[in-house]
Amino acid sequence: MNALWAIARRESGAQWRSPLAWSLLALATVLYAWWFLAAIEAWTEAAPRFAGDRAAPGVTDLVVAPFLASVAAAFIYLVPLATMRLVCGERRDGTLALLASAGTSDFALVAGKWLGALGFVLALVAIAAAMSLSLSLGTSLDLGKLAAGLLGLAVLGMALTALGILASAYAQHPAGAATAAAAAGVLLWILDGAARARGETDGLINYLALPGHLTQAMRGVLYGPDLAWFALLTVLCLGLAMRRVARLREEA
Repeated sequence: MNALWAIARRESGAQWRSPLAWSLLALATVLYAWWFLAAIEAWTEAAPRFAGDRAAPGVTDLVVAPFLASVAAAFIYLVPLATMRLVCGERRDGTLALLASAGTSDFALVAGKWLGALGFVLALVAIAAAMSLSLSLGTSLDLGKLAAGLLGLAVLGMALTALGILASAYAQHPAGAATAAAAAGVLLWILDGAARARGETDGLINYLALPGHLTQAMRGVLYGPDLAWFALLTVLCLGLAMRRVARLREEA
């Protein structure tokens, strides 16, 4: 376990010393602000229609939920860029063999890198949380719904980070890892829409798609099977990455 935490601290420090991480945070902030202000503008235009209607949706439903859904879609591209160097960077620098010779286990290496990278992903969630909470200065937010939406973002980030590590373990170059992870994320994202276009609404393909497991969280409801799906995807990707790292060590 000492090796795991050492790798996590090393990876986290490397992330925050990287210009790429700060560039991604800046890009994410600009995108978030654009979507957030667009959602507020849409809400101010729609608000007069709901005047006097006690059953009308509130600012949490009309602003926060669509905003967090946009952030979730952005994760498909942002997270692969943050994880692309995690394993293939070690191979390129020749440090993977050094970690193996130091007695670091495959589990410690992969899980440590996942934990280290997860700090950056949670920072992306924190920016979205801060923007959403700013609405409480002038409106009444449903904090329960907001918390559920943010948790949905967090578990999505956990799964995509694991997927990024898996892609990085197989790719020869960081750009290839980012492309592969983003492509896999996009595929998982559009599966449901493609299946519904063919008339399938409750099949295996619908279940495998990402958006269906985020819908309830974005509406403020935490659904156990959805959280379990993200956990299983995370464990599966990390397990496959460990097998790949073990093979790379044998080849080294």
